[in-house]
Amino acid sequence: MTDQQADQPHTYLTGYAEILAEAAGTGRRLTRDEVEERRLLGERAAEAGHSLRGLVRLHLDATRTSWPRSATTVSGTGVTDSVLAAVAQAVDAFAEGYERAQRLAVRQEEAARREFIDDLLYGRSDLGRLAERAERFGLVLSRAHAVAVAEGPEAYDDTAPVTRLVESALISRFGDRRILITTKNGQLICIAPGDQDDVLTFFAKQAYAATDGSRVAIGRPQAGAGGVVHSYEEALSTLELAERLELDEPVLRAADLLVYPVLTRDRQAMADLVLSVLGPLRGARGGAEPLLRTLEAYFDAGCTSAEAARRLALSVRALTYRLDRIHQLTGANPADPVHRYTLQTAVIGARLLGWPAQEI
Repeated sequence: MTDQQADQPHTYLTGYAEILAEAAGTGRRLTRDEVEERRLLGERAAEAGHSLRGLVRLHLDATRTSWPRSATTVSGTGVTDSVLAAVAQAVDAFAEGYERAQRLAVRQEEAARREFIDDLLYGRSDLGRLAERAERFGLVLSRAHAVAVAEGPEAYDDTAPVTRLVESALISRFGDRRILITTKNGQLICIAPGDQDDVLTFFAKQAYAATDGSRVAIGRPQAGAGGVVHSYEEALSTLELAERLELDEPVLRAADLLVYPVLTRDRQAMADLVLSVLGPLRGARGGAEPLLRTLEAYFDAGCTSAEAARRLALSVRALTYRLDRIHQLTGANPADPVHRYTLQTAVIGARLLGWPAQEI
């Protein structure tokens, strides 16, 4: 069948009238070869982009036009029963072939989409070629993009109800805004133009609600085809930081946490600071952990003793005793602005490095 012939819907009725005529004359059913031929015609119709509903209607019109005029078949069987059985068998085979081609097309599209997502988020493909492929999935990589990553209590894939729910909510709210919703390593991912922060904020809200309390990290907008990778990696790093620092916020922005990557850029220097400033706390009764938690609560409370004591379920007197003990062991006074910065930086470093639970 030529391309020009494939554009003509009546081409897919080839042999149909003859099948009906023989069914009326002999009462026979379709042969195996005839059934397979109808399936192949259905596949070709799907590949050519024709509507199944229109093609079924075309079969019904042809049935009415070709309806045999005789009252009975040679064997005496009613014409109506024989012809309708043949119609049902032929149309069913045609629809089966059509649906088979569609399923194959969907699988191929899903495979192409997954390959594109992998290349996009890992930066493994030629950037020029990647930009060409991106337009097929609604992204214009010449623009800046930002990536949001949602991590829930379980792993999600593209077919998960949570993924479909979040994607449907975004499409209903924003329509065609060149947004891409996908999954990677069990996490929900939203890629949006960098100047459309409302999209990422809405994604974070929907993901949090749909997953019953996920944590969402949003990377900074980055330009170019490689910008998606950088924003994605920032979002992943932000999620990791949130876990290490035990941050409670459900939505975290990489732009708000830039100080932490700076602090950990020289790991050895940070380890030296933690050990030199906080190392003496290991000499306290119960080890360093209780006093380290005291410092964390004190700094998180804005150095307000009453609030820090409430968070630790201590009396203000007990908190004051612990702060004095820290001063004695480290030589640094948490209440002294000169010492406070060094202590707080060391506490952040301890969180990031997992000290004292892990040796550094």
